[in-house]
Amino acid sequence: MKSAFSLPPFDSRPATARFADLARDFQAARGHYDEVREAVSQGSDFASSVDTPSEETKPDLSRVWEHFFDALNEETATDMDRRSTSLARQVRDNGITYNVYADENGPQRPWSLDLFPLIVDPASWQHIEEGVLQRMRLLEHVMADVYGPQELLASGFLPPALVLGHPGYLRAMHGVKPVGGRYLHIAAFDMARGPDGNWWVVGQRTQAPSGLGYLLENRLAIAGQFGAAFDKLRVQRLAATYRALMDSLRAMSPMGPDAHLALLTPGPFNETYFEHAYLARYLGLTLVEGSDLLVRDERLYLKTLKGLVPVHGLLKRVDDQYMDPLELLADSTLGVPGLLQAIRAGNVLVANTPGSAFLESPALLGFLPALSRQLFNEELCLPALPTWWCGERSAMLEALARLQECAIKPTYPGSASHASFDAVLGAHQTPKALDEWAGRIVRHPEEHTVQAYTPFSQMPTWQAKQGDNDPTEPGLRARSVMLRVFVVSDGAQGWRVLPGGLARVASSAQEITSMQRGGSSADVWALTNGVVDHATLLQPHLTPESLLQRKRLVTSRAAENLFWLGRYTERTENALRLARLTLDCLHGEDAASTSLLTWLGHMAVANTLVLPGVPTPLQAPRVFERALIDSLGSTQGATSVGYYLRALKMSASCVRERLSQEHWRIITRAEEALFSRFAEHRQRGDCPTQQALQILKDTSDHMAAITGAQTDRMTRDDGWRLLSIGRHIERLWFLSSALSQALACKSLESDSGFDAMVELFDSAITFHAQFQQSRDMAALIDLLVIDRDNPRSVSWVAHTLRGRLAKLAGSDPNELSALSLKVPNPNAWGLVQLCELAPDLATPQPDTTDPLAQKTPGYELLKAVLLQCSHAAYQVSEEISATYFTHAGLANHSVGAL
Repeated sequence: MKSAFSLPPFDSRPATARFADLARDFQAARGHYDEVREAVSQGSDFASSVDTPSEETKPDLSRVWEHFFDALNEETATDMDRRSTSLARQVRDNGITYNVYADENGPQRPWSLDLFPLIVDPASWQHIEEGVLQRMRLLEHVMADVYGPQELLASGFLPPALVLGHPGYLRAMHGVKPVGGRYLHIAAFDMARGPDGNWWVVGQRTQAPSGLGYLLENRLAIAGQFGAAFDKLRVQRLAATYRALMDSLRAMSPMGPDAHLALLTPGPFNETYFEHAYLARYLGLTLVEGSDLLVRDERLYLKTLKGLVPVHGLLKRVDDQYMDPLELLADSTLGVPGLLQAIRAGNVLVANTPGSAFLESPALLGFLPALSRQLFNEELCLPALPTWWCGERSAMLEALARLQECAIKPTYPGSASHASFDAVLGAHQTPKALDEWAGRIVRHPEEHTVQAYTPFSQMPTWQAKQGDNDPTEPGLRARSVMLRVFVVSDGAQGWRVLPGGLARVASSAQEITSMQRGGSSADVWALTNGVVDHATLLQPHLTPESLLQRKRLVTSRAAENLFWLGRYTERTENALRLARLTLDCLHGEDAASTSLLTWLGHMAVANTLVLPGVPTPLQAPRVFERALIDSLGSTQGATSVGYYLRALKMSASCVRERLSQEHWRIITRAEEALFSRFAEHRQRGDCPTQQALQILKDTSDHMAAITGAQTDRMTRDDGWRLLSIGRHIERLWFLSSALSQALACKSLESDSGFDAMVELFDSAITFHAQFQQSRDMAALIDLLVIDRDNPRSVSWVAHTLRGRLAKLAGSDPNELSALSLKVPNPNAWGLVQLCELAPDLATPQPDTTDPLAQKTPGYELLKAVLLQCSHAAYQVSEEISATYFTHAGLANHSVGAL
């Protein structure tokens, strides 16, 4: 018999077939609940079509799905393909990613989103709401007891081994009453609908449940695709629930409504980092990593450019065990030393309170019905799948008898001190494998939990044609689905349910709905018979005090990443310009110019376009050229264009919450295009020079867009100033060193060397407009060194850098900071002085170290100024790092400082 999960195309009719006809032919696999028809499917198992039921026996579409399909009545399969392509492009353009394993050298995986939503009718949603709210109250009571009197443990309603023996139970938090009096502010419940049409809880997440950001993007994308149906079906909105959460967190924090809240993320290498950045921006939170925070006098502070700023609440996306290296995992770099002490002192609210990981054990589900009866005298209105913790002998014996029809799960998932494994389905195991599992359970019963299995309900998804060569016909497919519902804090009212959720859809080959195993997601439309709440997160009344508090903070980590974003942007542009110039000159009319080739060789090595051991263009021009081209699309060896562009992307990924979607999109496109195109040529064995030049030209176009986004699309706060300072430091060093090298190599004495220098400064059009075909050194020095109207002149860069540094330091207008004064003052430069070749040596030399006052032959004044600029760029860079990024003076005052 063919597998029930091997699904060929559902419908092979022409792409011009009406979508409404395709939709009415949809049916789930045999034995699964059909979400579209609200009945268990008796139809084909999709392995063959011979037993497909007739139209007379097939149940009608449900009312809500009938309305949804009616809105698409005039569309064809081709239209659905077009919508699917548009949706995939939107996901990609918005930069929505989910990385199974974040890899700085690999592409980020786009978020997978199905075209159709999971629609939940009002009656079903009301039942879900009641059930998860009841369970949330129960979990809160369990937390309060376990970290308080522990009566449930003493009376036997909870096995001590399951709680106290769980690595997620934090003894350091016992007896601690969280600020605001609430342990759980956010929880997620995973549930599925069985063949009987009832919703069953499969699991729960309380440490740092993911999905609150992704479901927002899902909603924006799918509501935009089906706007008419979205309005017609009266889908409940989401914003009011997010606003209730934020109001609740502020009200319960130590500072009340004026609290400063932050979102704690593990960082950009986490698989759900996109969601962290998106949520922080949507909720108006400061996105922080553990290194951004410190504890002093049992209070939590954020390190910013302006000093330490108190933090009163954390929405954490870091698992509990990593939160505090002083009291938990000592090698954790994700947490904050002393954080637990700040929590115990009542000086910071953390959502959720550390110590809830034991609630996530699947074994706990089996004890909750009795706990509900004990604590509330209520039966759970939303049941969980029957679950047996094998740590109890009677439960183990019952579970062993049912092993083939159940799922086997670890009691302590992800634990380093207990056996942890991926859940398996007994039905998919061989008799020998089942015997081996039974042996493991008997030997280590407490580490295994057995849960009943039920076929998940199935919803329609759209299978689009993937290109002209794809033999698959477009059409509807039935896929198993699991629903994640979120419950969030609602102040004194308790909790409220987010009206919607995150649906996780299985891949075509199996019923596993994990995103890490190739699954997809779907929007969830929770319908209402009442009035749709159109509330937003916008605050209707803002006082001057609240506006002052809302001024955006720049953390030291974000500042450093912005600084390096600017530097790598400038380095990429410089490397691009130098590489293009070098390749052009190697094939130009004056390719034999010794001074020009010497200068290009020195510049290529100084800017790491080639490694020092590569033969120079004078020794072996073709070997030099191949080495230069090979390095352009590589991150190994020479740090050329590809290396800088990837470093630019990594710096940008660390501050995604500060970048527009367009800015981030052009960065990822530039990086992907350059590496993919050079990889294609590498597979063919070689990259011709003209092809390399075309790739560099296209990348230069991308860089122009990136520069425009940085210049015109970012707020001029201190973070942006550091980005700009980083660019100007790199530009000052590059331009001054390029001109110094040219003077040393005497390449400016030839027409080709002269033109190459003007081209490298990106000033060819201006130079020829002002000086026509002149090759006069005075003209070159005037435009490239002195001209304050040329943004690529040394004088303009130095002047702008001095001003940016003064503004960053908070200096008064027209006053310079101490760091600004380290940059040479271009007002002291005179064209006549800098152009002097051999001044009168009989003139007495002044006793000064000012390079402009030293008169020696051969443009020595110009060389001295350029050298001074190069040294200043290095010195300013080091002092910026020491002043704004290291916080070295705070190293000995992390906990309990006096």
